[in-house]
Amino acid sequence: MPMSGDRPSRRFDFVAETRRQWSPAEKQAIVAEASAPCTNVSAIARRHGISPSLLFRWIKVHRAEHGQDVRTVEASFLPVALPAPALPEMPATERRTEQRKKPPRPPAASAADCIEIELANGRRVRVGGGVDAAMLKQIIDVLEA
Repeated sequence: MPMSGDRPSRRFDFVAETRRQWSPAEKQAIVAEASAPCTNVSAIARRHGISPSLLFRWIKVHRAEHGQDVRTVEASFLPVALPAPALPEMPATERRTEQRKKPPRPPAASAADCIEIELANGRRVRVGGGVDAAMLKQIIDVLEA
């Protein structure tokens, strides 16, 4: 009865390489695309056929190679301008009675009317739409100090 291993076998299995090799130029182009502001890194990874974790690793390595701190995120402010609400046209008689009435009080701020500002030190400020910009700047300056 033959024992296992007493008959030499010359059988070899060849496995095709399943990992894709990315050139440095391709990596840099994908990282640049993913580093643009307001981009979804996972969607970019799916579009290029790579896992999001690999793309996040490439971004981390790219930032480390270029002397950028990986953990910091640069804060940016965007100007916001809202158009004034359009008032419906009303007959002259209604306008006169409307003028005699007391001016309406601004409605209480609901959760939908508030914005939340997260400061660099981790603190958050919630303000309503009627906040004075100069006062808000003073409050933020005090909280960031």
